[in-house]
Amino acid sequence: MENGEYTIEVSMEGGTGRASITSPTTLIVEDGSATAEIEWSSPNYDYMIVDGETYLPVNDEGNSVFEIPVSGFDEEMTVVADTTAMSVPHEITYTLVFDSSSMQETGGAGVSANETALTIVVAVVVVVVILLVYRNFRKKRI
Repeated sequence: MENGEYTIEVSMEGGTGRASITSPTTLIVEDGSATAEIEWSSPNYDYMIVDGETYLPVNDEGNSVFEIPVSGFDEEMTVVADTTAMSVPHEITYTLVFDSSSMQETGGAGVSANETALTIVVAVVVVVVILLVYRNFRKKRI
């Protein structure tokens, strides 16, 4: 896969069936590695374990969101997620499947909205400075 940002359908099995994840999800491909953004239907997940590695949420508010590596497509990928929704925390095993036929490039791997806004502000400042210098130069010549 080429570097970039994609959306991809992801299915999940396991647990009690009360929790779900958002699908499609965002998939970032960089240097041959894929990372998925997994958003749970609950704010009560405090970590995920993927291939023995622990991942913490990337957000502080709303439903729990994790950025996890994707080990493959169109095959079952086992993950463990710890929920604090019950009286005591529970690690629950889930199976995720990322459907490669659903991948669509979003074009989001380019410039962020903040970078775009900053570029526009800098361009406006440069134009204003040029106009002021030009105006000042013309006054001195007259």
